Amino acid sequence: MPRVAALLDVSMLSEISGVVDAQTFERPIYAGNATATVKTSEDKVVLTVRTTAFDPVASEGGSATVETIDNVQETGKASFVNEEMAKSDRPELTSAGIVVSGGRALANGENFTKYIEPLADKLGAAVGASRAAVDAGYVPNDMQVGQTGKIVAPQLYIAAGISGAIQHLAGMKILKSSLRSTMTQKRLSLALLIIS
Repeated sequence: MPRVAALLDVSMLSEISGVVDAQTFERPIYAGNATATVKTSEDKVVLTVRTTAFDPVASEGGSATVETIDNVQETGKASFVNEEMAKSDRPELTSAGIVVSGGRALANGENFTKYIEPLADKLGAAVGASRAAVDAGYVPNDMQVGQTGKIVAPQLYIAAGISGAIQHLAGMKILKSSLRSTMTQKRLSLALLIIS
């Protein structure tokens, strides 16, 4: 979107969480702890929407006009490399009702497989991770929840081995329930035993 805004010669508004009127919007600031109201004086508005900020709207067919255009001449400034869809039997992280996340305290990727994934499978939950766990290479970055990862809004969020850094918490819309534990391996095994 920044490229679109630059080509249109307008400023861009990102992570919009509310619309006040046609030129006034709300967006989270300070890692989601406050909301700023921003107003633009431009006629054209380029913006991105915080994915969990609005409830889904019922779809009723739609009647958008489809216009076919000729292939645009390649400028060489950008190129498509490839597209690969991740495959999983678990719910999509950003829309899951239950999310089970693990952090750096899990110590390695094997512990994600051993503890977090079976718990998520038992609950029908998505699997998430802290940035520290992603940076350490325990899990791929598409599992990252937080300010620089995915925004989630589940009914229940279970965090194991996550300290609760503000950047991680900023990736959550208002949660109805959360369970957090800086679990030792022994406590995590006990928690899995109780749920099994």
